[in-house]
Amino acid sequence: MSLTSVLDIAGTGMNAQSIRLNTTASNIANAESASSSVDETYRARKPWFAVLEKEQSNINSQDEAFMQSAEGTGAGVQVMGIVEKDSPLQMRFQPNHPMANEDGYVYYPNVNVVEEMTDMMSSSRSYQMNIEVLKTAKQMLQRTLTLGQ
Repeated sequence: MSLTSVLDIAGTGMNAQSIRLNTTASNIANAESASSSVDETYRARKPWFAVLEKEQSNINSQDEAFMQSAEGTGAGVQVMGIVEKDSPLQMRFQPNHPMANEDGYVYYPNVNVVEEMTDMMSSSRSYQMNIEVLKTAKQMLQRTLTLGQ
């Protein structure tokens, strides 16, 4: 695996974690939004990730053993989409609420703020780790360039 592959993989990881952070922030922002019907209520969203498969390339016999040992590895991560959680919505009896339906119930999103904060911390740490990988790869490339001096 070349250092440029490392840069690509870290870049896709940063992109994925950025999308995860944005969806988590959206979930937290809408955690207390009220609605009078099930269809209009915000539902928590989560990104769906998949491994980017590496492209097959022409390799010589020296690199073949290395490539065979790395067969199970991918070339990064890609966001396949954003899916809505299917957990039940919160239904609260609040007859004086302006958004209450005719039975006096108000619907709130299926957002668990503690779970969302945990996701936010996890994605933030993953983003930071990808930055560290990029910094290390950059230092290695710079030191490689100075070897011939």
